[in-house]
Parts: sequence; C-alpha cells; structure tokens
Amino acid sequence: MTITRPDRPVETEEPETQEPETQEPDTEGLETDERQHLGPDALRPGRTPSVGTALPRVEGPLKVTGTAPYAYEHAVDNPCYLWPVLSTIARGQISHIDETAARAVPGVLHVLSHEDAPSLRVKTDPRLWILQNPKVHYHGQIVAGVVAETPESAREAAELLQITYDADVAEVEFDPDDPDAVSPRIVMMRPGTETKGDVEQGWSESTYRLAETYAHPDQFHAQLEPHAVIATWHDVTRLDPRATRLTLHDSNQGPLIHRPMLAPLLGLLPHQLELISPYVGGGFGGKAMPHPHLVLAAMAAKVIGPRPVKLALTRQQMFSTVGHRAGSSQKIRLGSDHNGRLTMIEHVSTQAGARLKRNVDQSAVATRVMYATPNRHTEHRVVDLDVPPSTWMRAPGDFSGMFALETAMDELAHRVGIDPIELRLRNEPDVDPESGKPFSTRGLVPCLQRGAERFGWETRQAPGQRREGEWLVGLGVAATTFPNTHAVGLFARVEHDRGRYVVALQASDIGTGAHTVLRQIAADALEVPVDVVSTDIGRTGTPMAMVAGGSAGTYEWGNAIVAACEKLRRKHGPNPPDGVSATAQGRPPRGASRFSRHAFGAQFAEAAVSRVTGEVRVRRMLGVYAAGTIINPLTARSQMVGGMTMALSAALFEESYRDPRFGQVINHDLAGYHVAANADVGELEVEFLAEHDPWFGAKGSKGIGEMAMVGTPAAIGNAIFNATGVRLREMPFTPDTLI
Repeated sequence: MTITRPDRPVETEEPETQEPETQEPDTEGLETDERQHLGPDALRPGRTPSVGTALPRVEGPLKVTGTAPYAYEHAVDNPCYLWPVLSTIARGQISHIDETAARAVPGVLHVLSHEDAPSLRVKTDPRLWILQNPKVHYHGQIVAGVVAETPESAREAAELLQITYDADVAEVEFDPDDPDAVSPRIVMMRPGTETKGDVEQGWSESTYRLAETYAHPDQFHAQLEPHAVIATWHDVTRLDPRATRLTLHDSNQGPLIHRPMLAPLLGLLPHQLELISPYVGGGFGGKAMPHPHLVLAAMAAKVIGPRPVKLALTRQQMFSTVGHRAGSSQKIRLGSDHNGRLTMIEHVSTQAGARLKRNVDQSAVATRVMYATPNRHTEHRVVDLDVPPSTWMRAPGDFSGMFALETAMDELAHRVGIDPIELRLRNEPDVDPESGKPFSTRGLVPCLQRGAERFGWETRQAPGQRREGEWLVGLGVAATTFPNTHAVGLFARVEHDRGRYVVALQASDIGTGAHTVLRQIAADALEVPVDVVSTDIGRTGTPMAMVAGGSAGTYEWGNAIVAACEKLRRKHGPNPPDGVSATAQGRPPRGASRFSRHAFGAQFAEAAVSRVTGEVRVRRMLGVYAAGTIINPLTARSQMVGGMTMALSAALFEESYRDPRFGQVINHDLAGYHVAANADVGELEVEFLAEHDPWFGAKGSKGIGEMAMVGTPAAIGNAIFNATGVRLREMPFTPDTLI
C-alpha cells in the first residue's frame, strides 16, 4: 500500500522562511555564530561520538543490587517515624481532637495538629498550607500527624486519634455541563480560548460532519517508588544566613520548584533548604511539585528537635495527597468537504477542578497545531469541586486531548470512506496552523508512511471482518505529538580534576537515564571518552536547572552542559589543569523563536476482542517517531516502551470511582485501581526516524517519553473499532463496554 500526500493549495500566506523539506532549515539571514548550532557535532578526526551510542545506564548495577539509595533509604542517625492522618469529610472543619488513646501507645513522641503545629510563614501554595486552621477542603486532606519511635507505633496511634468534624455540603461529582463551569484566560502559559475563522460557517459548508464527546475518569499516579521524605533540622544559629537549616531527602523531579515554594513557607531563605534526591523511582509529573506531606515532615522534625523524621506515604494515602490527572470531557466537532479536507475543527475541553487550587490541563492546545483548516475554535473549561487538587501527569493535556482528536479523525475517515492515514495526509499543514510559523521539523507524514509499511497496514480489513476463532481482530492508528516546553535557560557546571570531568546541575534522574545521557553529551562537547565523565545531579548546591518534566530535560540540560563544556575548552584548552571549572547558561539557538517546535510520531495498534467475554488484548503496538537526535537509543527506546505501556494501562484498566457522599476515591489502592501487568502487554516496537532539529538546542534532540503516551489510547480504541465496529469514546475500554 502506497500512501501519498495529495497536492492542494496552501490556505495561508507563506512566511518568508518556508518550512524545510529536508532536515536542514533555511539559514539565510542568520549570523555566523548562529550557524554553528545547525550541524552535527564537530569531533576530533577518528573519534567515535558518544551521542547516538546505545550505552547501558551507568547506575543500573546500583539499582539491581539495591544499593542506590532512594528517598526513604538514606542513612541517618536515630530517626523517628511519622504517620499522617487524613480527613474523612470533603468539606467542613474540625470541631474537636481527642489525643488520649493515641498518646497512650508506647513509643509515641508527639501528636501534631492545627492546635500546636508550627506556624507557616508565606502562603506560596494553598495545598501546602496545612495544620494552620481547622478548615477541611477535601476528603484525604492532611489534618494531623503522629511521630513515634517506630512506624508501627506511629500508625497504630494515628488510627486511634479521635477527630470530630462539622461537615458542610460538598460538591464532588464532575458534571461537564455544569452551568457554573468557567473558562480560564490562561492555561499552562497559553491562551485558554483561541479562535480562527468562523467555525459555524465551516460547519454549514461541510459535506461530512462529526460531533461527539470523549471522556476519561480521574487517573492516579502509581510510581514504583511511593512519595517519601526524611526531614532533618540542623542545630545552627539563625544569625548565619549561609547555613543549611533544613535537609529533605525527597523523591522529586528536581529542586527548581520545591525550593522557592517550600523555603518561604517554612520561614527559610532558599539556600537554607537542602534537597537531596540522587535516585528517584519514577516521577511522571507527580513528583515535579512539592506536596503537603513534605510540609508535615518538616513541621514534625522541627517539633521533635534534631532527630530526623522519616515519612513514606502508602498507596492509599497517595490517592488524595499527591495529585492526579483530573477527569475530563472533550467535545469535538469536525467538518470536511467531500474529499475529507477539514472545513472546521472545534474542541472544547471541560475538566474537573479543585476549589482549593485550580490546575487545568491544556487538552485542546495540541489540536491547534495538528491539522490544516480555515476555521478552528478551541476552549478550556473547568468545574470547581471539593476534591483534592490535581497535578501534572505524564503528557498532561495532550494525552486526553489527542485521545479525543485522533479518535474523532478516525471516525471522520470512516464517514468519508477513506483510509484514516490518508485523511491525515490530506489535512497536513504547511506551517503551524496556530502561529503561522514554519515548523523546525515536522515528521508526521514520514512516520505515518513508515509505520504503515512496517506494521502491515495494507492487511487491514473492514470493521468486524477479521476473525480468529472467538477473537475479532483490528488495526488502529493515531498521530502523536509533544511540544518544546522551553521556559527559561538555566545553568550547568563542569569541573576538571586529574583527567576526569564532573558535570553538575540540579537535574534529576527519575528512571529516564539522565545519569547516562548527560555524560554522553558532555563527553562529545569535551571531546573525551564518556568513561572519564561523571554526573553530580539530584541535589541543591549545584547550578539551578530545569526539572525532569515536560520531556524537556535532555535538551534543556544538554544546552547548558554544552555551553559549560565549550566555555571550559575556550578558557583552558583540551588539557585543562586540575581544579578548574566553568559554569554557563543554556539557551536555545538564536532564531529558534521563529519556528514552531514540536516532536511528531505515529502510533499503531493491533487489538483482539473476545466475542465471548468482551476482553481486549492488545497484541502488538508500534511507535514511529521523528524526535530529533536520539542521544542514547537504548534509554530512548525504554522511554517509548514505558510510555506506550502506561498509556495502554490507562486505556484498558485505570478506572476510578469517587463516593458522592463523602468525596473519597473508593478503589484507592492497586487492588481496586487496576494497572497493566506483564501479561497485559504484548509486543511493543519502537523506531526513530533519522532527524536533527537544531532549533531545539545544541544536540538537535527533542523530547520523547511523553509523546509515546499521547497517541496510544486513540490507536487502541481505533483498533477496537476496526475489530468490532463498536466505537468507544470513553476510557477505559473495559469488557462491559463491548459485550
């Protein structure tokens, strides 16, 4: 099967710099110092580059032998243990606390509540403002804590603590048609609402029309390493502003956000708060922001004195205290002419919000850049409820929004009567449909074409036609994308001593392989073997750097590392003396703002559906990606396989239920909230197309991990439709929806 992109007129005026057809952008008009960023790395003749080499993760032996210390495992002297107490109402206030039974448990050191908790200073985040008054904002809010000599004693005492509440009427059920829903002006630094042309006129002119709603429930983080912290106050004078007063051994995605939010809250100067997290057992956005348990641990440690306080949240506690992906409803309208060319797109995303603190995923933003149309309207809406605040969860917004858009595109292709890939090719834009800027690179078409060839797309049959015994089998496809999320250029330092180099910055390895890929980037910039480079990351006291989030870590950190290495070479040459160092700021190449910068890919899925039970088995998936220079093919493949697995889990299993009477998630553990296990995951294949995008940064690499999440649920749902003829518009795709 050969798929070609049909010729059609360009609907927008071409900018002066046209989108390049090859990997090299148009450099006309750029200064000489800008051109230096545009090519592959210049290396010494005969030297094999480190970038592009499939190196195993350098910390792998430590992790498989259990000697890499995670947050709760750091060695500290004479620790005590903290158990949080969570509210059992969704809204109201505490009227009385009886500590008698709790204090009688042997080993109990202190019961902490709003009645005696240390005062917090600056309200940097309302979620973190705990134990300052008796008010309850949501079920599962931290309202007390018990400190004891052992974790068992702390838990027993916490369960004996008697708390009486005066409950108010609470709203906890999400209704996307709630008349009180509001449209935020800004969503993740982007306009919340955007309009181009006249969507109603485009609708009236359409030959084919589609108007459907797509949805998913609240989805919850279940990182391999639960959230944990060790809090230690140091016996130092307040008169010395340079002294570290509080150390948190924490599981986080970098201290960039934690320090400015926690330090003022606790009455500290930023550099008086030390954060240490060299190894993190999964983040996925859920560990990018500080959560209330950190504040509770800091309070408890301050009350207890110089002893460290250890706290590890249980799975059940994580469902209310560390954020989640809020449930959403996505209304999509598509109109097209008789050839399938879009005459309009409308995407209205409505999300459940928290009254205490509103966090809105940018679910409709990807729709603005995906397909060409003269008329488009995208809007975000939020319904505030008395529920815990949501937070970032892998591919926030793009995950839910692209599930809706890519399912709708499959539905439209079926109505028009053309191949789903062909529909996407017919609506491929020449420039960014939102900004009018040329794309730095846009590899969606070659990803679709290569994926179709490799996956055997030509064997796809009409819906419901392919049968293998009790199984109906189908193929599905969806496009995927993720943007450049650059906010501000931050820093890195490189040090030399006795023939070895240390790269230092506040990066975090959350399981992505940062310890390895950052060494590879530095080795090429220094023109030295990778085994003479080491990393000092995961702690304060090093140069401020981007958090491990937004699929931006590698190229943002890489920009700063290359700048620091080049500065060291300029000052000291290829053989620097011992003890020298250089610190530099990383920035995108000059002129990068003239381009729309995104990574693109295509997801393919083969699904089998039992005609007896409705069970869905995803037999195989393929992801083909155009994601710039791949620094390490081994760790990159792991990221994409992990992203597809996580998205498959959400698509088939992850279902949550909130009790409308009390506001808690009923299935708040991994026995009731099902995630994919080994037997649920079939054959997963990954292919990266050769691409170098100089406008992302010095190495030409793009973000990857979250992109594998974005298109996967739609590809699976579209495969289920091809297998059965049944269209599923709400995740998860459980057997009861197919029987």
